[in-house]
Amino acid sequence: MKDSLHVSKENYLKAVLEAEAEGHQVIPAMLAHWLEVSAPAVTMALKRLKRDGLVEVGADGIVRLTATGRETAYRTALRHHLIERMLSEVFGMEWYEIHEEAERLEHAVSPAFEAKLREKLGEGGACPHGNAVLPRNPGERKKNGEVPLSEAPVGKSYVVTSLQERDPKLLLFLHDAGLGPGQKLRVTSQNYDQTVSIDMLSGSSILGRLAAEAVWLRLT
Repeated sequence: MKDSLHVSKENYLKAVLEAEAEGHQVIPAMLAHWLEVSAPAVTMALKRLKRDGLVEVGADGIVRLTATGRETAYRTALRHHLIERMLSEVFGMEWYEIHEEAERLEHAVSPAFEAKLREKLGEGGACPHGNAVLPRNPGERKKNGEVPLSEAPVGKSYVVTSLQERDPKLLLFLHDAGLGPGQKLRVTSQNYDQTVSIDMLSGSSILGRLAAEAVWLRLT
């Protein structure tokens, strides 16, 4: 579990914004899980964020961003996105290594350097994990023809469009399993124990539900 002193207010705000973008109703327990901090640490952080006018916590326990909090969260998410692209496109860093590095660097970027990154890279491109600045709602993704590996019909061939990048350990696991953005695969079975069996050019693999839910696909 992380020391709460090393989880900034920007991390909390970005987590709320990203969770909302994925269609979640954000509660303190979710923030504790996502940020790997204790429940008391989340309680203290939310008190400070409420005091600063960045979040509101309703009687239903749902955490919601204020307009100011949403603006701050988006700027942090954008810096993270730009840094990931810089590390990949400029420095050639591997996609499974850059999320954690960007988490550290996003708080150190000056407005002047951020402007240079925006000028060089633009805001519209995808990060090396295949994601935009903010994750998209799963319902919208499915309407656009994407499907998570955990729900992909058997016997069809797909290409990996994006990976959920929140967990660096999961990214490394997917890399070691031979999966990454642009990878082609065929789903051979959705198993009773909630694992998924797939075939790739590099060989066969079996993924558990947690990993399979993090991989989004499109039919080839």
